[in-house]
Amino acid sequence: MNSYDINNRNKVKRVPQRGHYDARTVHDILDAGCMCHVGFVVDGQPFVIPTLYGRKGDVIHLHGASSSRMLKSLDKGIDVCVTVTHVDGLVLARSIFHHSMNYRSVVLFGKAKKVSEGNKIEALRIVSEQIIPGRWEEAREPSTKELKATTVLEIQIDQASAKIRQGPPSDDAADYELNIWAGVVPLNHIKDEPVPDEQNKAGVKIPKSVKDYLKL
Repeated sequence: MNSYDINNRNKVKRVPQRGHYDARTVHDILDAGCMCHVGFVVDGQPFVIPTLYGRKGDVIHLHGASSSRMLKSLDKGIDVCVTVTHVDGLVLARSIFHHSMNYRSVVLFGKAKKVSEGNKIEALRIVSEQIIPGRWEEAREPSTKELKATTVLEIQIDQASAKIRQGPPSDDAADYELNIWAGVVPLNHIKDEPVPDEQNKAGVKIPKSVKDYLKL
């Protein structure tokens, strides 16, 4: 798939020139994060739940406790909306009205279904690799009991759109004459020094996955 079909559900209507519908842009934004917000409706009540995810191809994987209301509801085949947002900077204009943010966001739509028991390990590995690549190979895999207590869902992305804002503030022409500072305050996700568990065995060193993640 090169791009997603556009209709009233996923079309960017506010500042439409910021909208993107190609799969590569959508996937790049999804791959830059691991936390999403899942929107769904149960008995007329809307919910938006933050959770971790993993992407492979055009499928998003979610996991959680088998008793999770969200996972049980989504497994019934109801419509679901998943959003991911990265805030890259505060855009400070000369007028309060034109203050904004630089951001990259994705809104995707689809339906969820339960991952089969035979594919559950691979789906969990995909989620783990989304969070910190390489960690799956270093840690103990889930036990049979743990797998039984876990539900994994997959959401085929039926439709999606990305929205991106970049660059400086955009003020009214007359406001450029004002003696007011304007510009962008960049915001970055900081990866700090790892804090070892006090119960680590003596001599256990920081693993490769963490070093690679922190670029140590």
